[in-house]
Amino acid sequence: MTAPAPERRPLNSRNSRWAHRAAARLAARGVAPNRISQASMGFAALAFAAFWGVGEGVAPQALLLIGALCVQGRLVCNLLDGMVAVEGGLKTSDGPFWNEAPDRLADALILGGLGLAAGQAALGLLAASLAIATAYLRELGRAEGLPGDYSGPMAKPHRMATVTVGAVAAAVEVATLGSTLALTLALWAIVIGTVATILRRSVRILNGLRARG
Repeated sequence: MTAPAPERRPLNSRNSRWAHRAAARLAARGVAPNRISQASMGFAALAFAAFWGVGEGVAPQALLLIGALCVQGRLVCNLLDGMVAVEGGLKTSDGPFWNEAPDRLADALILGGLGLAAGQAALGLLAASLAIATAYLRELGRAEGLPGDYSGPMAKPHRMATVTVGAVAAAVEVATLGSTLALTLALWAIVIGTVATILRRSVRILNGLRARG
């Protein structure tokens, strides 16, 4: 069965004025959407490096804030690559690969790095594995002709928001208490929420398949 054309994650930020202006400028300069997708991996790698430094005890307060900024940089790239491709008319034949593959690596780097920062490497790897599983289920459903399922409660934007809030909270915590419990709490929230997301998407796939008879 041929997979349907890629759908777009519903994002309110896609309708914002700043996003339209940024995408228009990038498209006008001929910046390929695939390059923007690749840049998202760069931000994720920087976030990993920052969180790894936190785990090593190197300037934790500053690195936590840098990591949080890099996570947001990753999300901005994820937003703009699609807008440049679609609204900017710069789609490429290999675009679907660059739209998906960097996201999986970015999830692994950011969540794995957060685990190192929290001193909970196994928990970070678990969160990363579960995040990748949510994307697998979405693409499995699409491959079977079902609509792309971007539902939460812990889809990518929710995971990255939790990482960002956790990192900023931990930066404050480091300055006041000298601990990073906020990072562990953020990871557990991601794990529990992502398990719920996996179950929800699995049920939707099963119901969709059964409805077809």
